[in-house]
Amino acid sequence: MPPLAYFIRHGQTDWNAEGRFQGQADTPINATGRLQAEKNGRLLAGQKQDFDGFDFVASPLQRTVETMRILRAAMGLEPEGFRTDPRLMELHFGEWQGSTLAEIERRMPGAGAVRDQDKWNFLPGGEAAESYEMLSRRIAGWLKQIDRPMVCVTHGGVIRALFRTIAGASEAEASSMLVPQDRVLAMRGSMLEWLE
Repeated sequence: MPPLAYFIRHGQTDWNAEGRFQGQADTPINATGRLQAEKNGRLLAGQKQDFDGFDFVASPLQRTVETMRILRAAMGLEPEGFRTDPRLMELHFGEWQGSTLAEIERRMPGAGAVRDQDKWNFLPGGEAAESYEMLSRRIAGWLKQIDRPMVCVTHGGVIRALFRTIAGASEAEASSMLVPQDRVLAMRGSMLEWLE
């Protein structure tokens, strides 16, 4: 585990604003999302940190890639100077992707209540669908391979998995926590802290 890592959730998308399950659907950020990415880049630039030796990595989905480009530009860095890793993609919501909970309830009455009973282990329908537990195992394997300080742009589900894996949050806490898109999460060993 690196001595220091910064995690940023991608900027807002229209689907976020509409309450749609995104999962691995490749949606772009919107105007609000671009402002959030720029704000987070300025916040990182003000950390009195030399980022020369840092690994910059993002999920390969366009909303995270665009967020990283804007964030790096706001830090005064070359926008394209990062890599992507598919292990950092959001959990796959299967048949739920693209729908709001209200739309799902119309198709499958009671589905939301079933999910709420054990949100961490809930598996929506669809061949590629994942639970938070499955995502958490994917992220745990990725964490073991980190060998230097880093800045990572990823997704809300991945950050929830970090709180469960690194900080020991309960399944219920981790699966229901809000993950802001205009904040930076610092990881120092097993300590996770939102920067102001």
